[in-house]
Amino acid sequence: MHGHQFVDGTSKSITRGPPLSEEAGLGSLTLPGFIREVVASYAEREALLQPHTDRVERWRYSDLWDRSLEVAKALVACALGKGDRVGILMTNRAEFLSAVFGTALAGGTATPLSTFSTAHELEHLLTTSACSILLFERRVLRKDFAEALIELDGTIGTGAPGGLASVRFPFLRHLAALDMLEAAGAIESWQGFLSRGAEVGTERITARADSIKPSDPGALFFSSGSTNKPKGILSSHRGVALQMWRMRPQQALRDGVRSWTANGFFWSGNFSMVLGATLAAGGTLVLQSTFDPEAALDLMANHHVNFLFAWPHQWAQLTTAPNWNHADLSSLRYVDVDSPIARHPTVRSDWIEPRHCYGNTETFTISTAYPANTTRDKARNSHGVPLPGNSIKIVDPLSGRVAAVGERGEIAVKGPTLMLGYLGVPLDETFDDEGYFRTGDGGYLDADGRLYWEGRLNDIIKTGGANVSPVEIDDVVRELPGVKVAQTVGVPHDTLGEIVVTCIVAHEGVKLTENEVRDFVKNKLASYKVPRRVIFPSAADLKLTGTAKVKTADLRKLAAQMLKTQA
Repeated sequence: MHGHQFVDGTSKSITRGPPLSEEAGLGSLTLPGFIREVVASYAEREALLQPHTDRVERWRYSDLWDRSLEVAKALVACALGKGDRVGILMTNRAEFLSAVFGTALAGGTATPLSTFSTAHELEHLLTTSACSILLFERRVLRKDFAEALIELDGTIGTGAPGGLASVRFPFLRHLAALDMLEAAGAIESWQGFLSRGAEVGTERITARADSIKPSDPGALFFSSGSTNKPKGILSSHRGVALQMWRMRPQQALRDGVRSWTANGFFWSGNFSMVLGATLAAGGTLVLQSTFDPEAALDLMANHHVNFLFAWPHQWAQLTTAPNWNHADLSSLRYVDVDSPIARHPTVRSDWIEPRHCYGNTETFTISTAYPANTTRDKARNSHGVPLPGNSIKIVDPLSGRVAAVGERGEIAVKGPTLMLGYLGVPLDETFDDEGYFRTGDGGYLDADGRLYWEGRLNDIIKTGGANVSPVEIDDVVRELPGVKVAQTVGVPHDTLGEIVVTCIVAHEGVKLTENEVRDFVKNKLASYKVPRRVIFPSAADLKLTGTAKVKTADLRKLAAQMLKTQA
């Protein structure tokens, strides 16, 4: 039962979900246990398919196990220790899965890294994560990560495979790249890497996997959060596995579901809601490495996809693709009744997505929710109730005082999927005295224990499903000569949620252009962080606080007005 805690006869904004022990459908709470159980249940089923130019690659669940075991053996041969971090810089392809589960079986900590990363961002991720091994996809669209790594550290280009002695990345010892036929300096080919494990016995992997405890570190994901650099968020095996098991019933996915997404599994939501939920259901992942709307529709039609997981801006691209009108999407079942996809003439869906939910990377995605097919009448306009084991409270952002029911404040959460902590940040600076994580998000609880999320207290921009830190963008923009003041805000947008808009005041006599600023940022940050628009208000237009900080709420309104006028 959800309920409130009463203190001195006053209803306080604290609500708790059912005990975790009452949650049905959970399996092993380690990543090795998860993959072992789903393979045992669905060995001969198709786990994934991946289109190539000349063929379609298909792995059964037993193949996924064998390939993961192969990676685990190679990692052991590379002297991976328990808890050592293995960077996985790949798009959604088969080897991403074998790398993640292979790392888990070998006792390491899987560390997915964003393929949107520029060389500048990749340097930060590698330095912060202290990965000892990096498994990566060499080319992603126009990026060549082998070249980027060699530019970051010349010893990578001149060293020998397995013999890296880097000063810039002092813990990095091994690098292996997909789609390379032979080694390039210290970067080993994928086949060369896998061949290292040929003499490692399976019993050694079994012993390692059996030694893993649910409380052990299992995965390291990155999120921009409220700082100017992506934060390393360390999660336990239990936290990750819990969400992988529970996302299937949360989304009401049937046995054998066939799922498609082009959103990276290096984001926790896609990892748990698509990868985890599909495997837990004995389903098939229809993989697309990078989003192409026309190709995506062909994949859905040709491979009978039931479950489509996309962001609103991708819906818009799908519905305007040249093959939209004649694609056969009749196999789609899990399409929200209110989405544009549901209006396709071949789609018949009465499914209601679990849209009433709230979560963070710090809780390995959702912490409050109503399950799929919950009516609006029941959920109201809320973001759900706490999932089993979770507690939510609303506090005053300054004093930490627990708010009264209905009073607005900062959302704080704790529970079994809460992170072990941020890399490099002491726990007493991360959690309050009761073990709650204060999210930086604003909202309130109603009398029935429903959470209402109302936005971010720290001005994070939510664009196309990704969180973007304006502080990170402003730090880069201010490096551009001629910039006097730079302040980035999110401006409401019909399909993206918000667009990134950078407002600049230049030094006197300096003339900057929108394209000049965007081109400068492109070389430093991932594409989704590059300002969609750059505007140049006068200094007099900027309203300041008493401490000379720009009032972002007023600037957001000004930016929207200026863009409307320009349009």
